[in-house]
Amino acid sequence: MEFSSKLLEKAVHEMAQLPGIGKRTALRLVLHLLKQPQEQTRFLSEALTTMREEVKFCSSCHNISDVAICEICANENRNHQIICVVEDIRDVMAIENTQQFKGIYHVLGGKISPMDGVGPSQLNLTTLVEKVKTGTVQELIFALSSTMEGDTTNFFIYKQIKDYNIITTTIARGISVGDELEYADEVTLGRSILQRIPLEISFKNN
Repeated sequence: MEFSSKLLEKAVHEMAQLPGIGKRTALRLVLHLLKQPQEQTRFLSEALTTMREEVKFCSSCHNISDVAICEICANENRNHQIICVVEDIRDVMAIENTQQFKGIYHVLGGKISPMDGVGPSQLNLTTLVEKVKTGTVQELIFALSSTMEGDTTNFFIYKQIKDYNIITTTIARGISVGDELEYADEVTLGRSILQRIPLEISFKNN
Protein backbone atom coordinates (compact mmCIF):
# COMPACT_ATOMS: atom_id res chain seq x y z
CA MET A 1 0.00 0.00 0.00
CA GLU A 2 1.53 3.30 -1.14
CA PHE A 3 1.02 6.46 0.91
CA SER A 4 1.41 10.05 -0.23
CA SER A 5 2.13 11.12 3.35
CA LYS A 6 4.47 9.63 5.94
CA LEU A 7 2.18 11.01 8.67
CA LEU A 8 -0.77 9.19 7.15
CA GLU A 9 1.26 6.00 6.81
CA LYS A 10 2.31 6.10 10.46
CA ALA A 11 -1.27 6.71 11.64
CA VAL A 12 -2.55 3.80 9.53
CA HIS A 13 0.23 1.54 10.79
CA GLU A 14 -0.63 2.29 14.44
CA MET A 15 -4.37 1.87 13.86
CA ALA A 16 -3.75 -1.49 12.18
CA GLN A 17 -2.16 -2.79 15.41
CA LEU A 18 -5.64 -3.05 16.94
CA PRO A 19 -7.19 -6.55 16.90
CA GLY A 20 -9.47 -7.19 13.94
CA ILE A 21 -8.29 -4.07 12.10
CA GLY A 22 -6.52 -4.69 8.79
CA LYS A 23 -4.61 -2.03 6.85
CA ARG A 24 -7.56 -1.20 4.59
CA THR A 25 -9.90 -0.75 7.54
CA ALA A 26 -7.23 1.27 9.34
CA LEU A 27 -6.88 3.54 6.31
CA ARG A 28 -10.65 4.03 6.16
CA LEU A 29 -10.76 4.98 9.86
CA VAL A 30 -7.84 7.38 9.59
CA LEU A 31 -9.31 9.08 6.53
CA HIS A 32 -12.60 9.39 8.42
CA LEU A 33 -10.78 11.12 11.27
CA LEU A 34 -9.20 13.53 8.81
CA LYS A 35 -12.68 14.57 7.67
CA GLN A 36 -13.82 15.29 11.22
CA PRO A 37 -13.26 18.60 13.04
CA GLN A 38 -9.83 18.68 14.69
CA GLU A 39 -11.41 18.93 18.15
CA GLN A 40 -13.20 15.59 17.59
CA THR A 41 -9.89 13.86 16.97
CA ARG A 42 -8.43 15.62 20.00
CA PHE A 43 -11.30 14.39 22.19
CA LEU A 44 -10.63 10.84 21.02
CA SER A 45 -6.88 11.01 21.61
CA GLU A 46 -7.36 12.63 25.03
CA ALA A 47 -9.90 10.00 26.08
CA LEU A 48 -7.54 7.18 25.08
CA THR A 49 -4.54 8.80 26.76
CA THR A 50 -6.45 9.51 29.97
CA MET A 51 -7.82 5.97 30.07
CA ARG A 52 -4.39 4.43 29.55
CA GLU A 53 -2.74 6.60 32.21
CA GLU A 54 -5.44 6.66 34.88
CA VAL A 55 -7.45 3.43 34.62
CA LYS A 56 -6.97 1.07 37.56
CA PHE A 57 -7.57 -2.58 38.33
CA CYS A 58 -9.68 -3.33 41.38
CA SER A 59 -7.41 -4.49 44.19
CA SER A 60 -10.04 -7.04 45.23
CA CYS A 61 -11.40 -8.62 42.04
CA HIS A 62 -9.02 -7.25 39.33
CA ASN A 63 -11.87 -5.73 37.33
CA ILE A 64 -11.21 -2.45 35.51
CA SER A 65 -12.09 0.53 37.68
CA ASP A 66 -11.61 4.26 38.10
CA VAL A 67 -10.82 3.81 41.80
CA ALA A 68 -8.95 1.30 43.99
CA ILE A 69 -12.08 -0.78 44.70
CA CYS A 70 -14.54 -1.20 41.82
CA GLU A 71 -18.22 -0.30 42.14
CA ILE A 72 -19.29 -3.96 42.25
CA CYS A 73 -16.97 -4.89 45.12
CA ALA A 74 -17.87 -1.67 46.98
CA ASN A 75 -21.60 -2.32 46.66
CA GLU A 76 -22.89 -3.50 50.04
CA ASN A 77 -26.08 -4.78 48.43
CA ARG A 78 -24.14 -7.46 46.52
CA ASN A 79 -23.69 -10.91 48.06
CA HIS A 80 -19.98 -10.99 48.92
CA GLN A 81 -20.19 -14.65 49.92
CA ILE A 82 -20.68 -15.74 46.30
CA ILE A 83 -17.84 -15.15 43.82
CA CYS A 84 -18.15 -15.69 40.08
CA VAL A 85 -14.77 -16.60 38.59
CA VAL A 86 -14.31 -15.28 35.04
CA GLU A 87 -11.55 -15.07 32.49
CA ASP A 88 -11.54 -11.35 31.71
CA ILE A 89 -13.37 -8.05 32.01
CA ARG A 90 -15.59 -8.72 29.00
CA ASP A 91 -17.11 -11.68 30.85
CA VAL A 92 -18.01 -9.45 33.81
CA MET A 93 -19.81 -7.11 31.40
CA ALA A 94 -21.63 -10.00 29.73
CA ILE A 95 -22.88 -11.46 33.02
CA GLU A 96 -23.82 -8.05 34.44
CA ASN A 97 -25.94 -7.43 31.34
CA THR A 98 -28.10 -10.45 32.27
CA GLN A 99 -29.02 -8.78 35.60
CA GLN A 100 -29.27 -12.30 37.08
CA PHE A 101 -26.14 -12.38 39.26
CA LYS A 102 -26.04 -10.50 42.56
CA GLY A 103 -22.70 -11.72 43.90
CA ILE A 104 -19.22 -10.37 43.15
CA TYR A 105 -16.51 -11.39 40.69
CA HIS A 106 -12.91 -12.50 40.44
CA VAL A 107 -11.16 -11.79 37.13
CA LEU A 108 -8.37 -14.26 36.41
CA GLY A 109 -6.92 -12.28 33.51
CA GLY A 110 -6.80 -15.33 31.24
CA LYS A 111 -6.85 -19.12 31.43
CA ILE A 112 -4.18 -21.77 31.71
CA SER A 113 -2.90 -22.57 28.22
CA PRO A 114 0.49 -24.31 27.96
CA MET A 115 0.32 -24.02 24.15
CA ASP A 116 0.24 -20.24 24.50
CA GLY A 117 2.81 -20.18 27.30
CA VAL A 118 0.25 -19.18 29.95
CA GLY A 119 0.73 -20.90 33.30
CA PRO A 120 -0.99 -20.56 36.70
CA SER A 121 1.56 -18.02 37.92
CA GLN A 122 0.51 -15.59 35.20
CA LEU A 123 -3.11 -15.51 36.36
CA ASN A 124 -4.77 -13.85 39.37
CA LEU A 125 -5.05 -17.16 41.21
CA THR A 126 -3.23 -16.42 44.46
CA THR A 127 -5.64 -13.68 45.49
CA LEU A 128 -8.59 -15.98 44.76
CA VAL A 129 -7.24 -18.75 46.97
CA GLU A 130 -6.53 -16.19 49.71
CA LYS A 131 -10.17 -15.08 49.60
CA VAL A 132 -11.29 -18.69 50.09
CA LYS A 133 -8.89 -19.14 52.99
CA THR A 134 -10.51 -16.26 54.90
CA GLY A 135 -13.62 -18.41 55.35
CA THR A 136 -15.99 -15.66 54.25
CA VAL A 137 -16.68 -17.15 50.81
CA GLN A 138 -19.62 -19.53 50.63
CA GLU A 139 -19.63 -20.41 46.91
CA LEU A 140 -17.37 -20.13 43.89
CA ILE A 141 -19.13 -20.12 40.51
CA PHE A 142 -16.78 -21.08 37.68
CA ALA A 143 -17.88 -19.16 34.59
CA LEU A 144 -14.96 -19.77 32.26
CA SER A 145 -15.49 -20.64 28.61
CA SER A 146 -16.30 -24.29 27.91
CA THR A 147 -13.01 -25.03 26.19
CA MET A 148 -10.17 -27.37 27.11
CA GLU A 149 -8.22 -24.42 28.54
CA GLY A 150 -11.23 -23.27 30.53
CA ASP A 151 -11.85 -26.71 31.98
CA THR A 152 -8.14 -27.11 32.80
CA THR A 153 -8.22 -23.81 34.69
CA ASN A 154 -11.39 -24.83 36.55
CA PHE A 155 -9.81 -28.10 37.64
CA PHE A 156 -6.57 -26.43 38.75
CA ILE A 157 -8.44 -23.96 40.96
CA TYR A 158 -10.68 -26.72 42.30
CA LYS A 159 -7.62 -28.69 43.40
CA GLN A 160 -6.32 -25.62 45.24
CA ILE A 161 -9.48 -25.02 47.28
CA LYS A 162 -11.14 -28.45 47.55
CA ASP A 163 -10.06 -28.91 51.20
CA TYR A 164 -11.97 -25.82 52.30
CA ASN A 165 -15.64 -25.84 53.26
CA ILE A 166 -16.94 -24.13 50.15
CA ILE A 167 -19.52 -24.86 47.44
CA THR A 168 -18.07 -25.03 43.91
CA THR A 169 -20.39 -24.78 40.93
CA THR A 170 -20.10 -24.12 37.22
CA ILE A 171 -22.52 -22.44 34.85
CA ALA A 172 -24.93 -24.82 33.14
CA ARG A 173 -23.97 -25.86 29.63
CA GLY A 174 -26.54 -23.66 27.97
CA ILE A 175 -23.37 -22.21 26.51
CA SER A 176 -22.20 -24.36 23.58
CA VAL A 177 -18.94 -26.24 24.07
CA GLY A 178 -16.08 -24.13 22.77
CA ASP A 179 -18.01 -20.85 23.01
CA GLU A 180 -16.74 -17.71 24.72
CA LEU A 181 -19.06 -16.05 27.25
CA GLU A 182 -18.97 -12.63 25.62
CA TYR A 183 -20.70 -14.00 22.50
CA ALA A 184 -23.56 -15.71 24.36
CA ASP A 185 -26.96 -14.04 24.30
CA GLU A 186 -28.10 -12.54 27.60
CA VAL A 187 -31.03 -14.93 28.13
CA THR A 188 -28.91 -18.06 27.65
CA LEU A 189 -26.11 -16.69 29.83
CA GLY A 190 -28.56 -15.62 32.53
CA ARG A 191 -30.15 -19.08 32.64
CA SER A 192 -26.72 -20.69 32.77
CA ILE A 193 -25.91 -18.65 35.88
CA LEU A 194 -29.21 -19.47 37.59
CA GLN A 195 -29.10 -23.19 36.67
CA ARG A 196 -25.47 -23.73 37.68
CA ILE A 197 -24.39 -27.25 38.66
CA PRO A 198 -21.82 -28.69 41.11
CA LEU A 199 -18.33 -28.44 39.62
CA GLU A 200 -17.56 -32.11 40.31
CA ILE A 201 -20.37 -33.14 37.95
CA SER A 202 -18.86 -31.12 35.13
CA PHE A 203 -15.57 -33.02 35.54
CA LYS A 204 -17.37 -36.35 35.31
CA ASN A 205 -19.22 -35.26 32.16
CA ASN A 206 -16.01 -34.25 30.34
